[in-house]
Amino acid sequence: MKFVLMRSMIIPLFLGLVLFLFSCLLLEAGPAKSVILGREIVKIKNREWNVLLITIDTLRTDRISAYSTRHLQTPHIDGIASKGVVFTKAYAHNPLTLASHVNILTGATPLYHGISDNAGYKLEDRFLTIAEFLKEKDYSTGAFVGAFPLDSRFGLDQGFDVYDDSYGTRNPLGFFYVERRAERVIEPAIEWMKEQTGKWFCWLHLFDPHQPYLPPAPYDEKFRDDLYSGEVAYVDDQLGRVFSVLKENHVLEKTLIVFTADHGEGLGDHGERTHSYFAYNSTIHVPFILYFPGLSGKRIDANVCHIDIFPTICEVLGYRIPDYVQGESLIPIINGKKKRNSSIYFESMSPHLNRGWAPLSGFIKGDLKYIHLPVEEVYDLKKDFHELNNLAGSSDLKEMKKSLQDLEGNLGNEDPIKRRKSIDSESLTKFRALGYISGSSPPKKSEYTEKDDLKTLLPLQNKTLDGIMLHQVGQTEKAIALFKQVISESKTFVMAYNSLANIYRETGRIEEAIQVLRDGLASNSNNVAIMSKMGIILPEANRSQEAIEILKRCTDIEDFNPEYWNYLGIAYYKTGQLKNASEAYEKAIELDADYALAYNNIGNIYLAVYMKNQERIAYDLAVRNFKKAIELDPELASAYNGLAGAYRKTGRIDDAIFLWEKSLELDPDFAFPVYNLGAAYLERGDRHQALEYFETYKAKNYDSLSLEEKEQIDELIKQCRKR
Repeated sequence: MKFVLMRSMIIPLFLGLVLFLFSCLLLEAGPAKSVILGREIVKIKNREWNVLLITIDTLRTDRISAYSTRHLQTPHIDGIASKGVVFTKAYAHNPLTLASHVNILTGATPLYHGISDNAGYKLEDRFLTIAEFLKEKDYSTGAFVGAFPLDSRFGLDQGFDVYDDSYGTRNPLGFFYVERRAERVIEPAIEWMKEQTGKWFCWLHLFDPHQPYLPPAPYDEKFRDDLYSGEVAYVDDQLGRVFSVLKENHVLEKTLIVFTADHGEGLGDHGERTHSYFAYNSTIHVPFILYFPGLSGKRIDANVCHIDIFPTICEVLGYRIPDYVQGESLIPIINGKKKRNSSIYFESMSPHLNRGWAPLSGFIKGDLKYIHLPVEEVYDLKKDFHELNNLAGSSDLKEMKKSLQDLEGNLGNEDPIKRRKSIDSESLTKFRALGYISGSSPPKKSEYTEKDDLKTLLPLQNKTLDGIMLHQVGQTEKAIALFKQVISESKTFVMAYNSLANIYRETGRIEEAIQVLRDGLASNSNNVAIMSKMGIILPEANRSQEAIEILKRCTDIEDFNPEYWNYLGIAYYKTGQLKNASEAYEKAIELDADYALAYNNIGNIYLAVYMKNQERIAYDLAVRNFKKAIELDPELASAYNGLAGAYRKTGRIDDAIFLWEKSLELDPDFAFPVYNLGAAYLERGDRHQALEYFETYKAKNYDSLSLEEKEQIDELIKQCRKR
């Protein structure tokens, strides 16, 4: 069993039976106990219950009709709420996905486990998760997640027998996370639950309400004026399937259900459109519903938080709460007792870690909310839950700041910026020689002023979001102008550099993309996000050796990130270093066994070896890896293209054409299958069909071709036109 000592304190989680004269709470062993809920005593005859943890990404509390009926009805979630406990004042500690889920699964805050952002962090093995805890209690454990921020590479797979993160292949140059719809997450989860013969713990994560808001039919039409609510309505209907299966199989009557969100969504409140920026209640106030057999509908107004989930599960099931869990069981609160830990810590560190802007932290205690920024904020949540009236001018800010410092010290005082590795002097020398760095990173500030405050810098954040949306709707030049404006005002805004580079690359302006990233590295020399993007784009400009140097440094900084190893392999491959490429791909797969793109790239290596030496074993290995990639990601167009190439080399021309057409169906902009289909039809003697594909290929790609490639496609078109 894992054990982690607190750095500065041990939180006592039981004060003994003296706390309760008549409340007999659940302990590690012994006969059936009772949980007192209000005036009712619920007898628990069997504590071998299943546990279903449901986390909905980016879900505002006011979109669940158990909390508010203003926007929509969520009857399936309400059905569980009506039989359970609804916590009306539940809070996340972070307004973003990875950190919030680490908080939930470990029962500890970022000040203890050190994870404060989505990028650049991995949960270390030394921390105990609820999955590992229950695994030790003979539970089967399964997780089914909806999107990339919770990929197994970030360490949340610890303790799970099954960690299903099959959401598809991520494009690291894309603007949005790769995700899968709720139904595609729920289907394997339901099958897994049906297969279990003993007690189980299932974590179900649904990503749909996250931007972009694209609900499927009929929700897109029904909620055409509020697509965000349409996503929530769709999620509720899909959860109805889960609850129905549990009822039909008589499993609901022996299942503990925890329903919550990792965070909310700004939707314009305080000027914030999405999340991960401010920490107002629009993004850290979350729904939290607890259900288990014997409960009856109840609403609790006490302040509770994500780190209370782990210990509450422990107590309901009758297990001793690990000493280092920072939250507390909510059973006493349900029974009318007061919460022992009266202050709830929160933070929003992404703007600080990625842009050098002021760090945001604070606490909620009773009806008081304190936000520590250069321009401090204080709110009375009883009178002003939406935080419209800042009381800082009439508050004792010195005392509040001291209270926050004391809270941070008690919770571990782990500085999140220290979790990231800085670039070493040897790498700085290499990068300067390549022309990518003209200076070093700006030093961490000892003091932040009003100009560093997130409220002051919000217009830059929103301009960047505007730029992304303008590009999405085809107004690319306007988007470029906005990103340039943001960069001119904030040299540390990494997202603006990367977004501008993405646009240049997508529009074929590779050298301009590289220059933007070069400028970004000049002001942010230790930023792995810019370095990795540079390493991915450079091979497209036939500068793979430079990419190798950069990507090797990326793997030094984040050796747990399989993408860096995969793209290092691509750079090696393009320089003909097949052995090094293969080793890099294998390392990527070692880090993520479900990494379809790495299998596809290994297939390309073996196919290249076969084409050179005609060794049958190389052919078999190529086919095996392409098929593995397709098995892991049935929508990976490049794997169908590669497998088709292998089949063509052994005379299976019809099978090859079928696969190339499938590849093109999956990705209509993919150039290789267009060219390959032209060549295949020409080989079959169908010059008319071949001409159609070659002309399509020329129309889309001619400007980016080398002189030799242009001459080649022109000659092929000429052959097809011969009578």
